[in-house]
Amino acid sequence: MQQPLEQYRQIRLNKLKKIKTLGVNPYPARCQRRETVFEAKRKLGEKVAVAGRLMALRGHGKLKFIDLIDETGKIQLVFKSDKLKKAQFDFLSLLDLGDFLAAQGEVFKTKTGEISVLVKDYQLLTKTLRPLPSSWYGLKDKEERYRKRYLDLLMNPEVKKVFEKRSQIIKAVREFLDARGFLEVETPTLQPLYGGANARPFITHHHALDFNLYLKISDELYLKRLIVGGFEKVYEIDKDFRNEGMDKRHNPEFTMMECYWAYADYQTMMKLTEELYEFVAQKVLGKTKITYQGKTIDLRIPWQRITMTAALKKYAGIEVEKLSDEQLKRLLKEHKLKYEDNPQLTGVSAGFKRGIAIATLFELVEPKLIQPTFVTDFPKETCSLSKQKEDNSLLIERFEPYINGWEVGNAYSELNNPLVQKEFFEEQVKARKAGDEEAHPLDIDYLEALEYGMPPTGGLGLGIDRMVMLLTNQPSIRDVILFPTMRPEEKQCL
Repeated sequence: MQQPLEQYRQIRLNKLKKIKTLGVNPYPARCQRRETVFEAKRKLGEKVAVAGRLMALRGHGKLKFIDLIDETGKIQLVFKSDKLKKAQFDFLSLLDLGDFLAAQGEVFKTKTGEISVLVKDYQLLTKTLRPLPSSWYGLKDKEERYRKRYLDLLMNPEVKKVFEKRSQIIKAVREFLDARGFLEVETPTLQPLYGGANARPFITHHHALDFNLYLKISDELYLKRLIVGGFEKVYEIDKDFRNEGMDKRHNPEFTMMECYWAYADYQTMMKLTEELYEFVAQKVLGKTKITYQGKTIDLRIPWQRITMTAALKKYAGIEVEKLSDEQLKRLLKEHKLKYEDNPQLTGVSAGFKRGIAIATLFELVEPKLIQPTFVTDFPKETCSLSKQKEDNSLLIERFEPYINGWEVGNAYSELNNPLVQKEFFEEQVKARKAGDEEAHPLDIDYLEALEYGMPPTGGLGLGIDRMVMLLTNQPSIRDVILFPTMRPEEKQCL
């Protein structure tokens, strides 16, 4: 038995066939359009030429009405049999919701006060073969909406507003950085060696050169090469790719802003981060106090600053300085926190990584950091690209900003000693051989660049998708990515 969608589609295919027999091109290349709907509605008494999608069709006998929409709004088209040729008026019966039309006529106001166009001529621009969701079954669920975002945008105006806001947010980020002398640059998406973060990459193959390439997991190492090359303030807003799982805050393809500032450090980048967030919120929303999923969050500067160990003590009651390695292990087990404590990774050869254990325990704190907070002074084992603190070699000059219990970025004083960097990379290579698939590879070309000299530099990476989630009050990262990664569906041929 034929499904409802196929029945509706067949009806439209029959109409399409009839349209062609009438000698009408249902998909012309050009159309008459002088005004948008917004502009036309301000030209009472004047002749206009509009175009858009048919979203409602009503009336009978010698009078018919069509609601036409374009990106700027909706307007009513009025068709009177005595104002059109008979063939033109009869042709209206071949139209369906979703079709695109161009119409020419005079703008007037109906007796009910609705601004409309009295149509003198019109043309079919696109004959649609599938009914819009609301006209037969609606968008079934969120999965359906994500897979068919084009319909989601069309049927849910509030969704379209989210993505308009996303564009404004990214524009504001650029405005902020440009005004402070940062230069926007582009680095390779396809890289012979991935780096800049601990993550599993996507791998592809270049057939002509016969070698593997990686989709970038971070812009970091290339942007720091530019600092070596003499640029002092650079940034990039683009896609990064990490071969990882998906949840409400993670998508394998996501948007990052990374910036690097010569002669700056992580303290400088902290100030830059809070100023950027405050600027963007004020610019796009006109306020710095936002509501996210029922929680009020104040983005005004200054933000709270707290070290990782102090945060563990304050929010989890754990004084890690006083605990032995065995006590840390017991706490991890007690709280069911994932820490790869097995002979391959943390046995005699690798050793127990106390810093990683502390950072793992910090997961207990994260949900409590609702108001904007900078967590500073991470254990050295958590990053191989950051400078160590001068007064404590067990810690690094690194911070992560937290809002609503989320880590929304990462930053540090960049390690610019090539010899120390080489040692850290070599430790990562050992970890990879022991089974850590996310360990950082040894990048000899980057080490060579560092040997030519990189000035003291502060670096910052901010997740744009999470920023958009916060500023548009969206519960999932999929709600702020136009086409999120989805498991493929089996499709039958049309």
